[in-house]
Order: sequence, then structure tokens, then C-alpha cells
Amino acid sequence: MGAIYWWMLLGMALATYIPRMIPLTFLEGKELPPIVSGVLRNIPYAVLGALIFPAILFVQEGNLVFGIIGMVVAFLIAFLGGSVMSVVLGTIGVLAIYSLFT
Repeated sequence: MGAIYWWMLLGMALATYIPRMIPLTFLEGKELPPIVSGVLRNIPYAVLGALIFPAILFVQEGNLVFGIIGMVVAFLIAFLGGSVMSVVLGTIGVLAIYSLFT
């Protein structure tokens, strides 16, 4: 590998490591206010929604029902308190079963 690739690899490693290190360094041993903890706890669901909603409209050409079923299932699992992984896996499972019958 050329030197440019090593510099790129180092730059990407730092760009990944620094945003994770800063909160650990400055917030170590401190307790966050409840409202901040609540917001941080809900971020995965907000990201999941931002990823899922555009895919609903473009999931299968000519089959909007497939996307709507996925949206409803994902919403229900998340609303019932499922983890992000259970939302993703549950939605994939339901859509896999649905695709077997269509």
C-alpha cells in the first residue's frame, strides 16, 4: 500500500475515535440531567425512523403495500418498547413471511 492509503486510514481512524473519546473524557463520573438522558436514549429510534421512512416509498417498484406493512410493524414494535435490534429483525421477519405469500 502506498503512503497515501496509510494517511487516509489514520485520518479515518481519528475521525471515528475522536467523537467517541471526547464525551468519555469530559463526562466521566458525571451524571447527565434526566432530560438529556431521555433524549440520548431515544436517538436510536429517531435514526431508525430517518432510515426507514424514505425506504417505505421506494422499497419495491409498484408495491407500496410492502413498505406500508414494514412501517406499521416497525412502529408497533418500537411503540411497545422493543429494542432497535428487535424492531429491525421483527420487521424483516414479517416482511419475509409476507413476501412468501405474495
